[in-house]
Amino acid sequence: MAFEVRFEDSRTRARVGRLTTPHGAVETPVFMDVGTLGTVKALEPRDLEELGTQVVLGNTYHLLLRPGAEVIAAAGGLHRFMRWDGPILTDSGGFQVFSLARMRQITEEGCRFNSHIDGHEFFLGPKESMAMQRVLGSDIAMVFDECLPYPCARERAEKSVEQTLRWARRSKEEPHAEGQQVFGIVQGGIHDDLRRHCAEELVAIGFDGYAIGGVSVGEPEEFMYRAVEASVPFLPKDSPRYVMGLGVPHQMAECVARGVDMFDCVIPTRIARHGTAITRHGNVAIKAAKWTFDPGPVEEGCDCYCCRNFSRSYVRHLLACDEILGLRLLTIHNVRALNRFMEEMRSAIAGGTFSEWKEQIRKETTNNE
Repeated sequence: MAFEVRFEDSRTRARVGRLTTPHGAVETPVFMDVGTLGTVKALEPRDLEELGTQVVLGNTYHLLLRPGAEVIAAAGGLHRFMRWDGPILTDSGGFQVFSLARMRQITEEGCRFNSHIDGHEFFLGPKESMAMQRVLGSDIAMVFDECLPYPCARERAEKSVEQTLRWARRSKEEPHAEGQQVFGIVQGGIHDDLRRHCAEELVAIGFDGYAIGGVSVGEPEEFMYRAVEASVPFLPKDSPRYVMGLGVPHQMAECVARGVDMFDCVIPTRIARHGTAITRHGNVAIKAAKWTFDPGPVEEGCDCYCCRNFSRSYVRHLLACDEILGLRLLTIHNVRALNRFMEEMRSAIAGGTFSEWKEQIRKETTNNE
């Protein structure tokens, strides 16, 4: 079995699992680091190994545009191209088509669009997306779907869900790389019945795992949790569940309590480039003047290379001078912070203390606010 539930919390839907892939086992709940263009920004593969990263994401849309399928195929796939030996999950490119493309025309077969880079015309649909993911050779491939914006009218959401389901069936029928798992994506916006309908239809098609898409797209936090609650009960217990695009610690803890196993987000690397550190007590602006003389680490108790060796004062100095090392050190810290957070969560679930641990996380976050 590719996914095995190893521990279950007695008071919530939280669980610890193990997902087996051709490039190694993944302990869940897991945060997956985003390497959109075949690299997690500012980090080397050996950094990721040291920081406890289990899965790296690549993106079909971006890699299709640059460097292109031919280059990656010639290199022997994305693992060899980027020199990462661990598991890789690739997004289908659907979200980027609908959010980044300059112009787009949706048809039953997919979407014709103009590149956000140079305006060059491309076509991406279930067939093309799965073909590209086959070239990439990812361990997990996502079906091509339409991600709904927020807010979205009911009628628009209904049509989109049906289109997503038709594309999901076609994605499932396309050939995929040896050992490659394929995940379906539940859409439906803020409408509980559409979420349930989409989940049940995807399960009827049959996928290796199931993602909950269309969340963290600007909706209030309570709507995000509702989308999860409206989807998870209708997904198989013996398959991994993945909330796409979410990386805020207390939100991940709440979603795990609702039965989610996997997450990804650009947050740790993106906010590092803006001088912000993720800590157990909330985000901290390291560029702030109050840290000018501070001899302490970016976060007390953190075991990352940055915190073991450098002070807030020094990291702030690097950031103020636009030194690349400052961005790299803060990225190292942020990636480790989220990986450590997930390690703590897995231990709490396995040890039967998840509810208390989650409450403590909530208090720390609230106090920081």
